[in-house]
Amino acid sequence: MLSIDFLSRNDITTTFPNEESCIKHLEQLRWKEDIISPFDENSKVYFCKNHKYRCRNTGKYFNVKTNTIFHNSRIPLQKWFISIWMLSNRKTRMTSVFLAKEIGITQKTAWYMMQRIKAYLEADNGIVKSKKKARKTTVKKEKTVIVKVAKPLIIETKEPETITLSSVEKEKLKMSEWLLLLKKQ
Repeated sequence: MLSIDFLSRNDITTTFPNEESCIKHLEQLRWKEDIISPFDENSKVYFCKNHKYRCRNTGKYFNVKTNTIFHNSRIPLQKWFISIWMLSNRKTRMTSVFLAKEIGITQKTAWYMMQRIKAYLEADNGIVKSKKKARKTTVKKEKTVIVKVAKPLIIETKEPETITLSSVEKEKLKMSEWLLLLKKQ
């Protein structure tokens, strides 16, 4: 059951007909026989109801989805499995609108799922992109600050002495000159 090659989405739905079978498959993939707490590897683990577990040392509850791409997601695992299969086997680019129509979810949810799956696949291939680092670098690269004044739009760089007009302001000047020429005729 661990190494299954699916040929179609119907193969996935027949292999995993409900949430219970998906959870059992994930547990087998993740832990095999020994359940290990994601919070403390050396801790004893207690089984609770509904496939939940409790870490003895930390007292925290967890399940098979904890610290995975499925973490804190209300989307059924069967839809996740279908999405992963579709994204990993597709040769061309897939849109979130297409995925949403295929598995019966909203476009926003499909986009969210695609972002998580792509991040996992990139990390699995050795390409790691951190959102926090990307945000910091974009903030560092933006050195210009847009200041709105009553009439003209002025862009200031870090040194307040140098002031240049933006392309928007130049377009406004051209437009006003063109309007003045029309009025004169």
